[in-house]
Amino acid sequence: MSKNFKDREINVEPAMNIGDEPYFAAAAEGRLLLKKCQDCGRHHHYPRGICPFCFSSAVQWTDAAGKGSIYSCTVVRKGGSEPFCLAYVELDEGPRMLTNIVDCDLDAVRIGQPVQVTFKKTVRGTSLPMFTPTDR
Repeated sequence: MSKNFKDREINVEPAMNIGDEPYFAAAAEGRLLLKKCQDCGRHHHYPRGICPFCFSSAVQWTDAAGKGSIYSCTVVRKGGSEPFCLAYVELDEGPRMLTNIVDCDLDAVRIGQPVQVTFKKTVRGTSLPMFTPTDR
């Protein structure tokens, strides 16, 4: 059975921490940013002022390719007006991010499936990175 689910209204705003402004400004432009440690060279997500691997404070914003694969997922069918897919996506750069899989048949979403970033707006207009399956 194939069914494209409707976009659900996103009426929850993300928590804004000090220093997150570049991340959301880039998302509004359709770009996904990650933090990269200048000492150990590893990317991380969520954005932090200190590298979670080597504790260096030499971290900088970098553009991500916006590609990855589904590491884990579940389809939530209760508690909202529309079902949605909550997933961890492992980015090509390495970090895993908690996100939604959108614009697809939720019954066809599978672990290991390649995905590409897309951006959805909340009711207040904040752009959030989400992912959609791709053929790659």
